[in-house]
This record gives sequence, C-alpha cells and structure tokens, in this order.
Amino acid sequence: MARLPVDPEGFIRTNTALEAPAMVPEFRLWLATEYVPIWQATEAWLDEHNIDPPYWAFCWPGGQAIARYLLDNPGIVRGKHVIDFAAGSGVSAMAAARAGAASVLANDIDAMSLVAARLNAGANGLSIDVNAEDWLAGADGHPTADVVIAGDVCYEQDMSVRALAWLRSHARLGRLVLLGDPRRNYFSAQGLEECARYDIPTSLQLENRGMRETVVWRVLPHS
Repeated sequence: MARLPVDPEGFIRTNTALEAPAMVPEFRLWLATEYVPIWQATEAWLDEHNIDPPYWAFCWPGGQAIARYLLDNPGIVRGKHVIDFAAGSGVSAMAAARAGAASVLANDIDAMSLVAARLNAGANGLSIDVNAEDWLAGADGHPTADVVIAGDVCYEQDMSVRALAWLRSHARLGRLVLLGDPRRNYFSAQGLEECARYDIPTSLQLENRGMRETVVWRVLPHS
C-alpha cells in the first residue's frame, strides 16, 4: 500500500530544498540537505508523516552518472522512447528528457518517489510520465522502449539479481540498456560493457566516503 502524506508536494517543498547535484549542475532538485528536516528524519518522524524511507530525497551516484552521460551524449536518446527503472529522484529521466527523448517514463514502486520526480522535472521546465508498477513482479515487465536506464539498483542481493536479470531481458529484445553503479556490494560487472567513468562527490553521512567512482555500463544480452 502506497504511503503518502495528505499534501505530498507540499511536504516535499517544506522538508527538502532545491539543490544542484554535483555531477549535473544544470538541474535543481528537491533534495535533503543538512539544513532541512528530512535530513535527520527518524523512523518515528517518517511514520508520523506517513512516508517510507525517503530515498527519493537524495541524488544517488548511479543516477547522477547516467544523467551526466546522457547530457554529454544526447544522441543516445534523442527521438527515442526511454524508461527509467527505479527512478528515485528522477534525475536520469530528466536528463533523457533534456537530451531530446521522444518520451520518458519514470518507474518506481515508491509513490513519493514519483511525486518527487514530477516535481523535480517541473522545477526544470521538463515533463516526464510516471509509472508505479512493480516491473520485476508484474506480467507487464517489458513496457515499450528503445532505451532502458537504471541507477543504483544493486544495493541488496535479491534486488541486484532480479534487476540485472530484468535489465538483461530488455537487452535481449534489442534495446539499449544502461546501468549506473558505484560498485555497490552486490554489483557484478559480468556481461556488462563500460561506457563512462566518473568520480562523484558524496556525503560522508550517506556513503561513508567523500567520493565514489561510478561507472555507466551497457548491459549486454548475455552474461
């Protein structure tokens, strides 16, 4: 069951701040910073406000890497139909839209993520569509697309295995599949081809280090 505060957009504006991510200063997103309430939110605070852990309030390295790569290489998505799996803040979807994609569909099972993604896109004069289906579990796991993008999906073992299998199934359909990953614990480069590599500044409170080397990979049809 999706959890949303009474006024989700108002909640985001009140508890986050418009900030430029380190690798994509072209954009401003509603993000958690040390100066806003959601930065130090406790489980009790989240329950009180009826939201799940606010992963959407952070611009994770994998998503930033995909966004930077698309902005620097717009021909990859120009005129194409793009889907962004586990979109989070929507930064990768926004980059696809800015690069001239014919359509962009941002997917996430977190309802607040989709609210944030649309709000972020609007703050940058962009328009994206959103989708809340669980593509890893549902029958419609292969929506129409020319390009599939995903950032930071290898943070849990089960999620990593299922997500990589799902992404590979799109590659077997002849689609370009790009994965951004900062070497999460459950990431494997088997069956992947490196496209670009970035050093991305991160918060020590989030990542345990001030910089994460993050790679954009092309997922190949076979591992």
